[in-house]
Amino acid sequence: MRNCATVATIAALAVCASVCGAASNTPSESDTEQNETKWEFSASTLTYLAQHTRDYANPNFTADRDWVHFEARYNYEALKTGSFWLGRNFETGNTLKFEATPMLGGVFGDITGVAPGYEITVTYGNIEASTEGEYFFDAGTRSGDFFYSWSELSVSPVDWFRIGVVVERTQASGSSDVRRGPLIGFKWKDKDVDLTTYWLSPGSREATFVFALDRKF
Repeated sequence: MRNCATVATIAALAVCASVCGAASNTPSESDTEQNETKWEFSASTLTYLAQHTRDYANPNFTADRDWVHFEARYNYEALKTGSFWLGRNFETGNTLKFEATPMLGGVFGDITGVAPGYEITVTYGNIEASTEGEYFFDAGTRSGDFFYSWSELSVSPVDWFRIGVVVERTQASGSSDVRRGPLIGFKWKDKDVDLTTYWLSPGSREATFVFALDRKF
């Protein structure tokens, strides 16, 4: 009886150690959720209201997961023209944060071609500088090649408000000149919604208001 009890005790201890060891080696649900990389999406629309040219809207959609970046645009390079993009995300820094996404896109519609591009954002405290650009290579004629860019510099006195300047170069609006102007933006962090108003070339014949609405989800 004593030998049987001893064997039973040893077996019970072995099973307990095995179960406890397996439990300690199994990642918890919270650890799994933290290690799992999720998709991040954003949808935005820029509405251009001009004095002497055609009004139009420029919708955009992005999808990011870890280093992978997908993007779709419409009415960006030209009206009735779309583009699809694939890029790689880079990010570094804490106090001075640097984010960059080199991309390659295909453009089709009223104009057709390919375009290498980039998106760069630098943040320091409540100051943010961002720029995006692309060089479009027209598949039909070299005279259609064009460099597009949109750059912003802004400061946020409070979390929900920012003010700054914008510089744009595009031919989608019918003008290829560089346009500048002020910007005012509002943010609802609890809903990941941004609303920004731009005034391009104020006081000129090409003065244009741009209303941008961005939603992250």
